[in-house]
Amino acid sequence: MSAPVRLLIVDDHPVVRDGLRGMFAGDPGFEVVGEAADGAEALARAATLHPDVVLMDLRMPGMDGVTAIGRLARSGSTSRVLVLTTYDTDADVLPAIEAGATGYLLKDAPREELVRAVRTAARGEAVLSPSVAGRLMGRLRTPAEEPLSQRELEVLTLVARGASNREAAVRLFISEATVKTHLLHVYAKLGVNDRAAAVAAAYDRGLLTPGGR
Repeated sequence: MSAPVRLLIVDDHPVVRDGLRGMFAGDPGFEVVGEAADGAEALARAATLHPDVVLMDLRMPGMDGVTAIGRLARSGSTSRVLVLTTYDTDADVLPAIEAGATGYLLKDAPREELVRAVRTAARGEAVLSPSVAGRLMGRLRTPAEEPLSQRELEVLTLVARGASNREAAVRLFISEATVKTHLLHVYAKLGVNDRAAAVAAAYDRGLLTPGGR
């Protein structure tokens, strides 16, 4: 009989950690060796516990998941990181994978899918949730999108917060005509026709995030 997969659970919500621990504790094929509430604690625990798989949340106070994944990879750790999060925007998925994550799964995944994903990750094989796989395939099939400039992002951020063109112009110390020009460029780059659609597309692509840019 093979040794159980050793797991480290990293999430800033105690209820989530408790739920995951309970899920795996009843399966003899797994051993939860520890928990962490943020990226820094995860690095410290991984260095002493040497888990086979780290179940890593992304958005946590202090050190976030992507930073922790990158540092874990650079440390030479043999632990595999399986991201388990509620976010699947390009701004979340791509940096996590580039940092060294072995897999990316969403928290609404069925128990069977999560268990299978952890086993797959423990073998060093890539595993992606269907929505994430579809998003990455779409990126590969679509020519690289022209990025928004810093000024265009600033204008779009103000628009998302409800500012009119005039208000945005005052805030950015530019003319109202310049604001309109920036918005036209934003519409063209995002493939939309109006302000509301531009804001929606920006949130969908991770260019804007609730409570931030």
